[in-house]
Amino acid sequence: MTAVTGEGTDRTGSPDTQAERGTDGRGRIPEAGRDWNDGLIARRAAAKAVDPEPETAPDDDVPPPLVEAYVPSGGPLRPRLDALRELVGLSRARLDGATLAEAGRVLDEAAARQRLSSRHTVVAIAGATGSGKSTLFNTLAGAQISDTGLRRPTTAAPLACSWTDGAAGLLDRLAIPGRLRRRPQQGAADSDEALQGLVLVDLPDHDSAATEHREQVDRVLALVDAVIWVVDPEKYADAALHERYLRPLAGHAEITFVVLNQIDRLPGDAADQVLDDLRRLLDEDGMALGEHGEPGATVMSLSALTGEGVNELREVLGRFVQERTAAARRLSADVDAAAARLRPVYVAEGRPGLGERAREEFADRLAEAVGAAAAGQAAEREWRRNAGRACGTPWLRLWRWYESTRRPGSLERPARPEPPEEQLTARQLVEQAVRTLADEAAHGLPGPWAQAVREAAVHGAEGLPEALDTLAQRVGTEPAPGGSAVAATGVAGASGVAHSGRVGGKPPRPKWWPAAVLTQASMTLLQIFGGLWLVGQIVGVLEPGYLTPALVMLTGVVGGPLVEWSCAAAARGPARRYGQEAERQLRETASACGRARVLDPVAAELVRYREVRERFAAVTEISTTGG
Repeated sequence: MTAVTGEGTDRTGSPDTQAERGTDGRGRIPEAGRDWNDGLIARRAAAKAVDPEPETAPDDDVPPPLVEAYVPSGGPLRPRLDALRELVGLSRARLDGATLAEAGRVLDEAAARQRLSSRHTVVAIAGATGSGKSTLFNTLAGAQISDTGLRRPTTAAPLACSWTDGAAGLLDRLAIPGRLRRRPQQGAADSDEALQGLVLVDLPDHDSAATEHREQVDRVLALVDAVIWVVDPEKYADAALHERYLRPLAGHAEITFVVLNQIDRLPGDAADQVLDDLRRLLDEDGMALGEHGEPGATVMSLSALTGEGVNELREVLGRFVQERTAAARRLSADVDAAAARLRPVYVAEGRPGLGERAREEFADRLAEAVGAAAAGQAAEREWRRNAGRACGTPWLRLWRWYESTRRPGSLERPARPEPPEEQLTARQLVEQAVRTLADEAAHGLPGPWAQAVREAAVHGAEGLPEALDTLAQRVGTEPAPGGSAVAATGVAGASGVAHSGRVGGKPPRPKWWPAAVLTQASMTLLQIFGGLWLVGQIVGVLEPGYLTPALVMLTGVVGGPLVEWSCAAAARGPARRYGQEAERQLRETASACGRARVLDPVAAELVRYREVRERFAAVTEISTTGG
C-alpha cells in the first residue's frame, strides 16, 4: 500500500541538490574557504558521557504481553495526580473554569494514557519544512514509508509506524486512521530488538502555511510520550521553533530529543560549531541538557541522508524505549507545567491568616459599636443609684426625684431621638470592623482566595448591626448569670438607637445593706423625734429643755448623711465590679455574634485555602511554606 503522506528533505533524489553548499545557523551561505570558527560561537568541551547499563532482558521463557495497562512503578506520579485532582475539586467553587482548564486537561489525558499500554512509547518526529524529518522517519523504519520530495509541504497528516503489536489504542487516541499506520521493514535483529515497543509518528511541518497542519502538530504533541525535534543548519535558530515550542516545553526536557540533521552539508568542523550554538540556544530557552549523566534533553547531530549518526540515535532511542518511563515522565512534566500555571492563584506571600491580635481588635470594635463600655458605666451608676435610694436620707431622695423630673430621659421627660447622622455611627463602626478584619485576613492571599475571604466577611456582616442591637437589648432585659443583672441605661445599640432599661430587676445587695437601711431609718426617726420634741417645747406642750431634743435631732441630721456617705463608699467596689461584669457580658455577646457571623466564615475560607495550598505542595513536591 502506498503511503498517502510524507515529508522529506530537499537534498534527496538529485545529485545536484546533494552537492549544494552548506549554510550557517542563521540561513547565510558561507563564502568559499571561510572559517566557521569566527569566535562568535562558543565551543564546548566534548565530554563523552558514560552510557547507562542496558536493562536486563526479560526471561525468554515468559514473553511479556503486548498490551498492559499503564501502572507507574512506585514513583510519585500517582500521588501527584491524586493531589492535583483533589486540588481541582477543592478549587472549583473559588476559581473560574478557565484557570482550572489546563489542570483538568492534564488529569483527563493522564487518565486516558494510564488506561493504555505501558509497553509502548509513542515518539513524534517534528520539524520545520525541509528539515528532513520524513527522511529520518524512513531511515529509522528501514523503509520508504513517508513520502519525501521537493514539493512543500508533503506531510499533511500524522503517519505512524509501530514496531510491535498492541498499540492500536494509543494510535486511536492520536486519531491516526488505519490507512496511515505502518510497520517497519524487518531488518537486523539487533536494531529491531532495541526498538521493540516504539511507536514513531511523523508529523506535518510545524511552520506549514496550512493552518490545519499546524493544528495537527499542536494536537499530537500534547498527547505523545516524547518528541524528536529535527532541525537543519538553516533553521535551527528559527524564532518560531524556539518561542512557540522549545521554550514553552522546556520542562519536558527529559522526553525531548533535538537532532541537528543534514550535517553532510556542513564543511569541516562546522557541524560541531552549529551543534554548540544549538545547545546555547536551548540553554537560553531554559531547557536542561542531558550532558555528563544529568537528566535533560538529548542533543545530537546526524545525517538522515547518508546515515551518519543514525545508529547512535537508534541506540539512544532504543534505551529510552526499553526504560518504559517516557509516559510517566511526560505526565509528570505536564503536571509540573499545570502547577506552574496555577502557582499565582495558590501561593501567597508570607503566612496569611487571622492572628489573635486581629481577633481581639475585631472584638474591641464590636464592643465599641454595641456600647459595652457605656453599658458597664450605666450598670455601675445603677448600682450606686440603688444604694443611694436605699441608704440615702429621705430629704435628699425627694430632692433627687424632683431633679429627675426635670432631666431629659426620665419618665416625665423622655429623651428626644438622636439625629440620623448620629444613629449611623454604630453601624459604621460595625462596617469598619468587618472591613478591617477582611483586609487583615486577605492580606497576602492570592487574588481569588482574597476575594473569597472578603465575600465571606461581607456576606456574614449582612444584618450584623441589627443582630448586635437585638442582643444588646436582650442583655439589657435578662438576668445575668449568677443572679446579677445588667442595666443598659443610655447605651447606644449597634443600630445607633439609644435604649434604656434594667434587666431582670435590681442589682444584688450586699449583706451589710439591711443594717445600713435600718441605721438610716433610725437616723430619720431621730430627726423626726427630735424635731417633734422641739416643736412641742416651743408651743408649750412640753417642758422647756432644748438641749436634749436638739442633740437628738442633730444626731439624726448628721448621722443620716454620714450613713449615706459610708454606704456610697462601701458600694463603690461592688458597683465597679458589677459594671465590669455588665461590660464583659455585653462584650462577649457581641464577640460571639461577630464570631458566628463573620469570623467563622472567614476562618473557614482560610482553612480551605490552607487545604488547597497543601494539595498544591503535594502536586509540586515542593514545600510552599513561607510562599
